[in-house]
Amino acid sequence: MNSIQATRLRKGMLIKRGQDLFRVLNLMHLTPGKGHGFVQSRLRNIRSATLVDHKFRSEDHVERAILDEHEMQYLYSDGDVYHFMDTATFEQTQMTSDTLGASVNYLVPEAVIRVAFYEDEPIGVELSQTVDLIVQDTPPAIKGATASAQIKPATLETGLVVQVPSFINVGDKIRVNTETGEYQSRV
Repeated sequence: MNSIQATRLRKGMLIKRGQDLFRVLNLMHLTPGKGHGFVQSRLRNIRSATLVDHKFRSEDHVERAILDEHEMQYLYSDGDVYHFMDTATFEQTQMTSDTLGASVNYLVPEAVIRVAFYEDEPIGVELSQTVDLIVQDTPPAIKGATASAQIKPATLETGLVVQVPSFINVGDKIRVNTETGEYQSRV
């Protein structure tokens, strides 16, 4: 068992409480005038995506979850289920859109990404900093509107809508930041 003292918890860590996995989103170390110190934390349940506030005593020990990462290729989606193939063993794995969260907006077929596993269960993906996507729909540029930088919405091949400069057209390939969801450049 890999346990750490509650005071050593850090933002982003993955911990196990009972049968559930939680990602530490926020924490604050508090020491009241009387009594023992404690750690007030906000956790997200990895499986159900619910938020939980929990107070750990400073002397509590927490089990830290150890993840395995595998390089996998995204194959296709079948409704709410996304299919991936391990590039080393060719084994296939599925994940739901609930598990993937906002990452589904950046998945294009044949993209190679890192998938995090806890024991044998896939719990999430690690995307590259940027992804290149094709513009499926956007209004045409307004003629003569060059006095200031014009922006307009563009729907990308994954269904994601981003704000782009007016010179971007349907069929253009653009680079999008996967952390902020913002347009970076035309490719």
